[in-house]
Amino acid sequence: MDQPSDPAEQARVQAKILADKKESEFNHHLAGFLVMLAGVFILFESKLVRRWPLVKYVWPSCFLLAGLFVLIWSDTELWPFGHRQWLEALRNNPEVLQHKVFAALLLVLGAIEWQRARGVLKAAWSAWVFPVVAIVGSVILIFHHHQGGMVGEHHMETMARIQSEHMSYTVSGLMIGLAKGLSELKVPGRQFLSKLWPLFMVVLGALLMFYRE
Repeated sequence: MDQPSDPAEQARVQAKILADKKESEFNHHLAGFLVMLAGVFILFESKLVRRWPLVKYVWPSCFLLAGLFVLIWSDTELWPFGHRQWLEALRNNPEVLQHKVFAALLLVLGAIEWQRARGVLKAAWSAWVFPVVAIVGSVILIFHHHQGGMVGEHHMETMARIQSEHMSYTVSGLMIGLAKGLSELKVPGRQFLSKLWPLFMVVLGALLMFYRE
């Protein structure tokens, strides 16, 4: 994308690019913090829940909070923060559409895991929602459209870094889904796998928290 020749317009464009960069990085960092927090609580839940029974609701809450945040605040050009209407943006902007799909996945996952924590949802299929969502979300990331970093002389390096970062999220997510799915089966090393998938969540959270454009 070429820079405008008018100095005032160029300054306005640069300010918008910087604001979008800060917003995008904050979104990734907050999501990463919630993912890491969820992973830590899953790792130590069996010990903590004996003393504080409500601890079992912490990590589903992390996913619900992340889903609500991504749904409402991930694209502030949309109403009520910006001038764009939701339907128009969902039709014409693949990045916005993917953000809202991720939000829906997080909300569905958080709601189901909350019901499982309550003991209300005991169906066998419910245990497979997490690994399926993790794998589906990771595959979607492969096709993630990101418009940040498309301006300036170093935009190619920026885009290459963003793609590399998102690929690391994809690999981490696939490992989470695979380890979580295998931990639901009667396979050798099941106990190890039950600790491995939340460890991968901590790794994914850390990667997101170090995201930069």
